Amino acid sequence: MAITMIWWIPPHRQFYVFARAVLFLCLRTMKMFLRVIAISKGFIIKTPVLTVGMATYNDYDGVYFSVQALRMYHPEVMDQVKILVIDNKPDSPHGEEVKRFIESYVENGRYVPFTEWESSFVKGQVFEHAQCEYVLCIDCHVLLVPGALAKLISYYNTFPNTRDLLQGPLVHDDLQNFYTHFEPKWQEQMFGTWATAQPSLDKGDPFEIPMQGCGLFSCKKEHWVGFNPAFRGFGGEEWYLQEKVRKQGGKVLCMPFLKWLHRFGRPDKPKYPLDMYARIRNFIIGWTEIYENKEHEAVQSIVNHFIEQGYEEEKIRSYLE
Repeated sequence: MAITMIWWIPPHRQFYVFARAVLFLCLRTMKMFLRVIAISKGFIIKTPVLTVGMATYNDYDGVYFSVQALRMYHPEVMDQVKILVIDNKPDSPHGEEVKRFIESYVENGRYVPFTEWESSFVKGQVFEHAQCEYVLCIDCHVLLVPGALAKLISYYNTFPNTRDLLQGPLVHDDLQNFYTHFEPKWQEQMFGTWATAQPSLDKGDPFEIPMQGCGLFSCKKEHWVGFNPAFRGFGGEEWYLQEKVRKQGGKVLCMPFLKWLHRFGRPDKPKYPLDMYARIRNFIIGWTEIYENKEHEAVQSIVNHFIEQGYEEEKIRSYLE
């Protein structure tokens, strides 16, 4: 790609870009050649078993540091991992840089543009495009503690047919405290409040949780339950996703080793569209799917909660029609 697009690069940089592209192709070819030799000599070659995927929308910095952290702090399993980026704004300057970065430098990476619609639920495309048996879906601005990927792969090797949804403790910005799950109750525009099961976390074994933030979750690809195709906008997947897993025979587990740090603060504000009514609509659509009845008290609690929060009753009730 770098060679075919060289015409728009300033003349004084063309040789540098051309040489870098040729070197990258040579190194990739050499690795494939060495792999063939190794197989012929009877050496064990590890096959990628885990796709680590993320969706992005105008967040080159987030993708860059998340991907580089995977490569720097989890080198022991990079031969068993494929990195996947689903770009929901590929024609933007951020999108162009993400594509260049992944295709030029990340040997086990793959870049997939997605423009059918814009939403945080594009993360579901990670499972559609994943090429490995197991999938870890993260936000494009999440870092994992060293050793987390190796332990996750080991867990899947031990429980290869699990139907469970695996999540992990969110690391607080102070790097000292953790949130193991959400308690299922309303707080302003969110369903779910951060909580910590400290004794279970200290014990170190996987334990069941009601729900957790969806900045990180993992499962076997064939057991991915999927998002409702009518979801749009941003937010509303917590509780819906976990309940859907339970309805289909799985458990929702907190894996104490799967600790993740999430960038929440953004001085320049998120670049993706934020529409609270779209979130309310997602809640109603998702919970109606789960409880199979728009009159269910849980679905009605959404309506009542957001009316109390000052949102337009007529508009909210229109989502029930």
